[in-house]
Amino acid sequence: MVQPRLYFDSNATTRPAPEVVEAVARVMRETWANPSSVHRSGGEAKRAVELARESVAQLVGCQDREIVFTSGGTEGANLAMRGTLEYFATSQPSRRVLVTTAFEHSAVREFAQRYEKRGGEVVWLAANQGQPGTPDLAALDELLRLRAHEIALVSLMWANNETGAITDIARAGALCREHGVRFHTDATQWVGKMPTDLAALQVDLASFAAHKFHGPKGVGALYVRRTIRCEPQSIGGPQERERRGGTENVAAIAGMGVAAELARSWLSSEGARLGSELRDQFERAVRDATGAVVHGAHAHRLWNTTNLGFARLEAEAILLLLSERGVDASAGAACSSGSLDPSPVLLAMGVAPEIAHGSIRFSLSRETTASEIAEASQRVIAAIDRLRSSTSAAVS
Repeated sequence: MVQPRLYFDSNATTRPAPEVVEAVARVMRETWANPSSVHRSGGEAKRAVELARESVAQLVGCQDREIVFTSGGTEGANLAMRGTLEYFATSQPSRRVLVTTAFEHSAVREFAQRYEKRGGEVVWLAANQGQPGTPDLAALDELLRLRAHEIALVSLMWANNETGAITDIARAGALCREHGVRFHTDATQWVGKMPTDLAALQVDLASFAAHKFHGPKGVGALYVRRTIRCEPQSIGGPQERERRGGTENVAAIAGMGVAAELARSWLSSEGARLGSELRDQFERAVRDATGAVVHGAHAHRLWNTTNLGFARLEAEAILLLLSERGVDASAGAACSSGSLDPSPVLLAMGVAPEIAHGSIRFSLSRETTASEIAEASQRVIAAIDRLRSSTSAAVS
């Protein structure tokens, strides 16, 4: 009997909701004109884009005109950072310092590393020892007091994609605003999973992606506070208020709008609380049976994410065996899944290499059920037991 597959990799992507699939297909069939065209068909396509923009703005709590559609979280983060650095390079050349952490998603971390290699200055904030996987905001406060006039941008992720650790974005934004420094948050793992009200926060830029909350891939958005100027990175058209040139992906944008509406409805329920209970049940079962280390167990974490470390085992071997047993998980960010090196995020958190090498991320979605949790925990326990038995036999 073939076991049903159990999907526990929702931080990589989520299954598009049926309503989203239907919306995308309908637009591709019926509203496929160029939204920049002045004829009626173009106007219908334009209306589809603007209705989606309204839905996305309502999801994150901002004005419609503050939403710039992108191809996803990576482009949004890059536009926020590069667009800011280029803007200040001509308007205020003294502001050239980028502030971030070593445990950001690669869209931010690798951008910062490249900026540093090309002569830019990056300040890497230390981790908060009391909240693993989040930055030391006291150190940020001190840095801002000393060097605010040199800093172009502070970029901190809202919820860590590997551990679920949550940064106090309200405080970070307030500190930046107090010192007149622009603030960006990578909100890719936050938006659609937790209530968001950007208008109530001191956030200038926020990037996120539709496929993390049951929308289509290939579409996302960058929130740009109305007073903020960013240099565009896609040149060649007036689309998106001249912040991102190119004909809009109307079908995907419409799908994102529907996904945003569904997420708003789900957020008004007790879904996050119930999801957290399921995550905790899974953690307890696996930890008690295998002795796994729960990374960031005492931190404030996103309800759907757990990262478990299995000492002296290799993540690749664990994932292969889990896949054979019908459990889909990951060793960290999907963008880096081909790497055999331990997660730089976990190493930056101070996790010992022998544990980081054997760490697996399990991430739930709002579709995950209690029966799937129970079945997945048993399959994971059995896989770890088998690998440990094989390792012991090989050593002896």
